Amino acid sequence: MIPLNRNLSLFSSAIFRFALSLCVHQAVSSQATGCQEPVDPDCVRIERLLPPQGIEIADTDRQRWLGELDAIDKQADSLAAEKIADVAVLSKACRFAIEFRELYQDKDIAKIDRLIKLALWRLEQLKAEILDWSKDSGRQVRGFISAVDGSAQPLGLVLPKGWATSPKPLPLYVWLHGRGDKATDLHFICERLDKDGEVVPENAIVLHPFGRQCVGYKSAGETDVMEAIEFVCKNYPVDKDRVVLMGFSMGGAGVWHLAAHYADRFIAASPGAGFAETSRYQNLKPSNYPPPYEQVLWTLYDVPGYTRNLFNLPIVAYSGEVDKQMQAALVMEEAFAAEGQKLTHLIGPGMGHKYHPDTLKEILKRMADAQSTARHSEPRQLWLQTKHLRYASRNWLTVDGMEAPYSDTRVDATREGNAWSITTVNVSRLQIDFIPASSPRSDITIDGQLILRPNSHTDLKLTRARDRWEVAPNWPELRKHPGISGPIDDAFLEPFLVVMPGGQAAHPRVQQWVRCESAGFVDRWRGLFRGQPRVKLDRDVTAADMQKYHLILWGDPQSNSIIRKILAAHKAATFDWSKDIITIGEETFDGSTHVPALVYPNPLAANRYIVLNSGPTFRQAHDRTNSLQNPHLPDWNVISLDEPPSASSPGRIAKCGFFDDHWQVDSDLTW
Repeated sequence: MIPLNRNLSLFSSAIFRFALSLCVHQAVSSQATGCQEPVDPDCVRIERLLPPQGIEIADTDRQRWLGELDAIDKQADSLAAEKIADVAVLSKACRFAIEFRELYQDKDIAKIDRLIKLALWRLEQLKAEILDWSKDSGRQVRGFISAVDGSAQPLGLVLPKGWATSPKPLPLYVWLHGRGDKATDLHFICERLDKDGEVVPENAIVLHPFGRQCVGYKSAGETDVMEAIEFVCKNYPVDKDRVVLMGFSMGGAGVWHLAAHYADRFIAASPGAGFAETSRYQNLKPSNYPPPYEQVLWTLYDVPGYTRNLFNLPIVAYSGEVDKQMQAALVMEEAFAAEGQKLTHLIGPGMGHKYHPDTLKEILKRMADAQSTARHSEPRQLWLQTKHLRYASRNWLTVDGMEAPYSDTRVDATREGNAWSITTVNVSRLQIDFIPASSPRSDITIDGQLILRPNSHTDLKLTRARDRWEVAPNWPELRKHPGISGPIDDAFLEPFLVVMPGGQAAHPRVQQWVRCESAGFVDRWRGLFRGQPRVKLDRDVTAADMQKYHLILWGDPQSNSIIRKILAAHKAATFDWSKDIITIGEETFDGSTHVPALVYPNPLAANRYIVLNSGPTFRQAHDRTNSLQNPHLPDWNVISLDEPPSASSPGRIAKCGFFDDHWQVDSDLTW
């Protein structure tokens, strides 16, 4: 976890105040440090679905609360970075609730007073160097600073009695909550202070991640879960080999997704209800499918394409007998059967969308039983199945390249004695790290080919060429690989910095579009993703920023100096952007009426992206169901400004597609 940058502190950052009052649009067009104007009135107003707007807040309450919060923030600014988060989550929850009108009934007013009082108490404890609240048993609410955007994110804990003096590490149960359109930070924190939750296993720690509230534990939400687990493992006596994943409804969907994509992080998992894929859950027929590139992007999160990963751990699915969301488990039963396996699926008799208490007891027993199995010994078999390079590692195996992108990719490994036999499908590059339980000079067979390994402690990089595997001392620097593989949305799972243009765009229509979309992005990130993105003007970006963050660049080469630097350093000729012409591959577009939105490796920083003119590509219309909160645009897009932005699109997509393995335009995946 990266430490909080004091210049970007939730409390003292001028950028926070800047964006808090919705002034980002002004930074797009000027160097102003204050904000006098509202967001551009010519921007298309797109209705926000999440979170919904609540009741009016009396001006006297608002002014009193903001004054108290300002005082809290001023005091907190003097704290060491590692201590800020436990106060910052309370302050942010209150500020966002006030700004976005997230009080939904009169009794919610008391919640803000409650968290302000709690924040003041915690400040006094911190100044006195007392951390009583973090040592108690029972319910706790803690905060951590997310690496993704530097914001404070809350988590709930239920700690067993005597946990602090436990002679051995304790199992960790991670519980993913269901969808709650109104369950913003304020309400999540209060519930976690008041309720233990659905499961409270004996002699175990229970973690309730916030998961960025209501994004289906995808995008920054999935990183949030992993960071919350990391925080608890760092600060509490957790046995990392006994982490159980459970959840219900949206949380059940999150369990399907996270267990399938991060199978080696958990000892066992139990998804309850939810959804596991897109098209069938949405009752879509081929006649009303979205554009082909969206169908390709379904493969990132559709769990059936990752089924074999779930063979690495016990999975116990749950459905109520009359719950429509039994569909998720039925889909996965089919997926398991297609791979010759049977899914354990327990059904609560007579139940709708909730647990049967007896069935829940049985699930918890099975989760406990799983903790005594072979996690502490090396498995004799590993399964890795993926359709995307972000999710391409399992234990000591990493797929670094695919022969066909977004296609079924598999690595199965079986141990016989100290030797491993590996078979692959659709793998062009494979990394094999140190293999435990191997002899000092163990040999490996891959697809029937014997690979001589000089030392089991030496990592192997292998390239497949002409149906033969060859040891590769180095792979091409410019290639798609885990962490740098697109699409646009991939950049928002890791630390990013938003870079606003300090100058004027070459063309008025481009200037107007950038003003609206960039301000809309920051507002949406704050409202939906529940964080404050790091924001700088182009002139303020440092060399350290370039190396540390994915850069989200808004503007054109005339208005944003960082875009100019990137274009000057870009040697692959994949795309170019002059004053009047946008070139991508062999296609050209009028620069006065089009804007590129794309992702590409930063030529000035290893393993970092640049993103041009885009935030996460699912928009307000997709928030009606978490199953649609998936990437909706591919690696590169040219947006025509003849159609205004809407709740489902940033404009008319004139042309779009994916880059190939070497980040060139893939003609087979262009539309």
